[in-house]
Amino acid sequence: MTKFTKRTPALIGRRGFLGAAGAVAAAAGTGGLFAPGRALAQEFPSRNIDIIIPTGEGGGADRDARAFASVWGNHLPTNFQFGYYPGAAGQVGYEFYMSREPDAHSLIFANLGPEVIMLALQDTGISVGEDIVYIQQTLSEPMAVWVGPSSPFRTLEELVEEGRRRPLTVAVSRLPHPASIGMLALGEALGIEIVLVPYGGGNPTAMAAITLEVDCAALPVTNSIVLDDQSLVLGIFADENVAPDGTDNAPTVNAALGTSIPALTSSRAWGIHRAAYDAYPERVTRLKESMAATLADPAYVEAVEGAGVPSVFIDPGDEAQAMASAQATIEMARRYRDLLTGS
Repeated sequence: MTKFTKRTPALIGRRGFLGAAGAVAAAAGTGGLFAPGRALAQEFPSRNIDIIIPTGEGGGADRDARAFASVWGNHLPTNFQFGYYPGAAGQVGYEFYMSREPDAHSLIFANLGPEVIMLALQDTGISVGEDIVYIQQTLSEPMAVWVGPSSPFRTLEELVEEGRRRPLTVAVSRLPHPASIGMLALGEALGIEIVLVPYGGGNPTAMAAITLEVDCAALPVTNSIVLDDQSLVLGIFADENVAPDGTDNAPTVNAALGTSIPALTSSRAWGIHRAAYDAYPERVTRLKESMAATLADPAYVEAVEGAGVPSVFIDPGDEAQAMASAQATIEMARRYRDLLTGS
């Protein structure tokens, strides 16, 4: 049986990114913030929305969820309460989320790349579609391979040349991840040995590359963009680099090396219990409507860019698109199962 450590929840409201939350929270006697002019005591939501993040506080998922919630409060009259449950490539967070009451007041902020791969490859008992439904996609970004500023490697070709002499160590946030697939597929295509070293989150993964504990890191590209001059992007696992200004005008991996590795992306999405989805369709509709309004709000673009994420990665998608992204990831996990499991 998995044991969970109770964590102090973090609260955010509609002006959390504008610096006013502290004063309003003090007046209200809570850590959240009430949307002005609206009564929270409505039929739905009738209490805080709990947001479960299956990674650590301060990582990319936390950053992106808070950027969204900072504007979402303008469209959904409630407070947002965050809980972080990292571990087992996301399995701990998903199992904790599934234990929550399925009344549509609890949501999971998902990374449709690594977490769906985890659900497809690990024996979690949680099935996409049957147990959890992704109802709104928010962002999508490609994977990247990059190094720290003191690295001896300045190009992807130099990194690969070193890999022809010895195994390359690659920091990843977790083994079941699109970035892991990209590096393993690269090694397979070029006949070099790739040793993946999981660090349990984007921040420690990045630090391993910066301090030269490993040869390079492979992560969603925004992780390197927000580091600015602390990272040098060597290659993008995509058909095109859509954010050249923030990525040192890095080439795509295929263009640099002549490989044919498929584009590897990961999307953020909001997920909900299937039981809540079926039992409370009107609540799910309310969530979807408010999420769509948030994504259409110019303030959301400002919040995303304020978090250091290029707005080009905003990728709104309804339930059908979010579930299609999840299904594509499941198929990718099955395709690369042998590489990810070593079998």
